[in-house]
Amino acid sequence: MDEIDHAFSRLYNFDFNGAHVALNKRIASNPEDPIGYAVRSSAYLFSELDRLSILETEFFADDRRIAEKKKLKPDPVVRAELFKAIDDAQSRGQTRLAANPDDQDALFAMCITAGVQTDYTALVEKRQISSLSLVKKGTAFAQRLLKLNPQFYDAYLTTGVTEYLIGSLPFFVRWFVKVDNISGNKEQGIKNVEIVAQKGHYLKPFAKILLVMANLREKRPRVAEQILGELVNEYPENPLFKKELSQLTVKMQSGKPIGE
Repeated sequence: MDEIDHAFSRLYNFDFNGAHVALNKRIASNPEDPIGYAVRSSAYLFSELDRLSILETEFFADDRRIAEKKKLKPDPVVRAELFKAIDDAQSRGQTRLAANPDDQDALFAMCITAGVQTDYTALVEKRQISSLSLVKKGTAFAQRLLKLNPQFYDAYLTTGVTEYLIGSLPFFVRWFVKVDNISGNKEQGIKNVEIVAQKGHYLKPFAKILLVMANLREKRPRVAEQILGELVNEYPENPLFKKELSQLTVKMQSGKPIGE
């Protein structure tokens, strides 16, 4: 297992320190490779989302909690490190793309960092409108990558999330938000994320996390329960997966409506 695989394994087990140890080794040996820095930004994002309880399914099941402007308290040190990692990844990615516009790893690094910045801007800083321009940017990189290599399955996560997100917007907002080759079809968005959950590599577990949330929002709790069970088996050190599965199972057995 190389450092990037190990870093993602540690990240999905919520061992964020372990992820950074692996990434520091990778960056030390490959300082000009944008992927290490991109994944480092992901590790900072996940740790902050976990600290602020944003990854809990109840947060995503309630649009009011997502949209409310109640100020969270981001860790300023983590924020600085996260954006430094994004800058480090994007500067190296742009350098490689200037030399070779078809550099797939560079395009993937740009997809990751655009996604990290989008999530941080929308979920932590509560600037949802500002995040939409970042969605467009990340989708453009993903579409370039998939045109070059349709089997780069991790890139379908970006296009799938964008389809679902645009499809979830109110019509009057969607009218003003145009993303090339994105129709706003929620079911197509879920299908794209399912491709990553089945065939993806680095982002396969993240796709499963998103499918849990999407299926709960679409009132398909049994599908969500099955996927959560897979995540618990695959990442037994992750306390959130166990807690969410237990809570969902109890709620389903009690007949209590999901999302309340």
